[in-house]
Amino acid sequence: MPSLIDLRRRIRSIKNTQQITKAMKMVSAAKLRRAQDRVIAARPYAAMLRKMLANVIIAAADDDEAAASPLLSNRAENRIQLLLLTSDSGLAGAFNSNVIKGAQKFIADHPNAKVEFEVLGRKGRDYFRKRNAVITGEYLGIFKKPVYTDAVEIARKVVERLKNDEIDAVYLIYNEFKSMMSQKVMSTRILPVERPADGERIDYIFEQSPVELLATMLPRYAEIQLFTAIMESAASEHAARMTAMDSASSNAADVIDRLTLFMNRVRQASITREIIEVVSGASSLE
Repeated sequence: MPSLIDLRRRIRSIKNTQQITKAMKMVSAAKLRRAQDRVIAARPYAAMLRKMLANVIIAAADDDEAAASPLLSNRAENRIQLLLLTSDSGLAGAFNSNVIKGAQKFIADHPNAKVEFEVLGRKGRDYFRKRNAVITGEYLGIFKKPVYTDAVEIARKVVERLKNDEIDAVYLIYNEFKSMMSQKVMSTRILPVERPADGERIDYIFEQSPVELLATMLPRYAEIQLFTAIMESAASEHAARMTAMDSASSNAADVIDRLTLFMNRVRQASITREIIEVVSGASSLE
């Protein structure tokens, strides 16, 4: 049976841990509010860009040169560039493990393809580096304060690789922010852009040729898709960490209550034993 000193020391240690988890929850809650506002503000622009790009692709369908763009032409996916978004730190529940499981499932679903990683975040980098995956680039610290230039740099790199026929497709795997309690792992192909199956043809008047217009819009589309995914992942990370720290604080309170009750029982048993010893000693002197 542990002594009272050991129990008090353990309770004090758990209380210190509880203070840390409560502080981390408050920090994540403050960061989540800003990240959530940015995500909500970015979604309409990304959706409108996707819709406009689909309309332009349909309108330019008769242009052979536009149809031959490497960012539009579908091909056999033998070499895949996978953009994996994880966090730089842990203590966020299943946030990172879910994304990593999603990447592993993606690899299993493409057994004949060579998958190369562009990893955004330390956790994904460390996991796949230990497993000798092909990592063509790593970007750490970008989730602390997501900026558009980071997405531009990464998107331009994969666009050039696709144009140079180094890869056949580019996929994104990340956590999409749903709510403070829910995040969903998304696997999305961003390049080549999927041609709309059907749709109303809009009679556009092009000031530029369709080829020049698509040459500008397609890389921009990849940049926006990646930047939106970065902001979604950042908001999801803060939400997951806030939930995990709230759960940890509640668990710490439960452990403290159980230890306090056990300590009181040990102390009461010690007092009772001492009283019995005193009474027994007094009785023996009579």
